[in-house]
Amino acid sequence: MKIGFIGCGNMAKAMMGGMISSGLVKNDEVIASDAYAPMLENAKKDLNINVTNDNKLVASQSEVVVLAVKPHFYDTVINEIASVINENTIIVSIAPGQSLEKLSKQFGNNTKIIRTMPNTPAMVCEGMTAACRNDIATDADLEKVCSLFNGFGKTSVVKESMMDAVVSVSGSSPAYVYMFIEALADGAVLDGMPRDMAYQFAAQTVYGSAKMVMETKMHPGALKDMVCSPGGTTIEAVRVLEKTGFRSSVMEAMSACVKKARSM
Repeated sequence: MKIGFIGCGNMAKAMMGGMISSGLVKNDEVIASDAYAPMLENAKKDLNINVTNDNKLVASQSEVVVLAVKPHFYDTVINEIASVINENTIIVSIAPGQSLEKLSKQFGNNTKIIRTMPNTPAMVCEGMTAACRNDIATDADLEKVCSLFNGFGKTSVVKESMMDAVVSVSGSSPAYVYMFIEALADGAVLDGMPRDMAYQFAAQTVYGSAKMVMETKMHPGALKDMVCSPGGTTIEAVRVLEKTGFRSSVMEAMSACVKKARSM
C-alpha cells in the first residue's frame, strides 16, 4: 500500500516512523512532500522514504493521503491536489477545525475522507487518535486508516460531534501535562532537589499513574483515594489543590480549547 504525507513536520515524521517500525508499511511505500527542503532531507535520512516537493505527485501516487499541514494551509493544498484525487483515494485530515462537510465540499462530494486527531506522544509510539469518516468512505476504509494509526499508539472511532472535545482532551492536552510535570519539578527544586532528578521523579510518576489508570481500569478518584491516608500529607496537598481551583482551572482551559477549535 502506498501512503503519502503532504507536510513532513514532527507529527508526520512520528506517524511515518511508527507505521514503518511496526511493519504496517515498508519504507519504499511511503512518500512525503514539504515546502521546506531540510524537513524532507531529514525524513529521507532518518526513515529512508521517498520525498518530493511536488504535492500533486504525492496525491496522485498514494492510496492514502495524509494532510499533515497546519489548518491555515489546508485551502491552498486542497486546491492544488483536488484534481488528481481519484475515487479510490482515501484523504486523511489530522488538523483541528476541518469538518468532514467542509473537506467534502472542497475535494468534491465523491471523495473518501477520514477525519482524525492524533497527538504528539505518537513520537514515542504512545499516541492517542480519534477517527471518523464521511459517507463516501466505508467501514473498511476507516479500519484501514485506524490500523495504520495503531502503529504509533491507540485509535478510537468517535462521532464527529465529539472531535472538538477530542482536541481538548488528547490533541492539546499533552501541553497541559508537560506544564504539570514542570510544576511538579519546580516544587521539588524549591525544596532542594536537583532539577534533573526532579524531572525524572515527576515524569516517571505521571507515566506510572497513567499506566495504573489504563491497566487497573479503576476510577481515577478511587486511585486518588488509595494514596490519601487519613490526616496525611497527600490529603493536605489535595486540599490545597481544591482550594486553589485545580480541577476547575483544567476544565476552563479545556473549554477554551474547544471554543477555539470550533472557530477554526
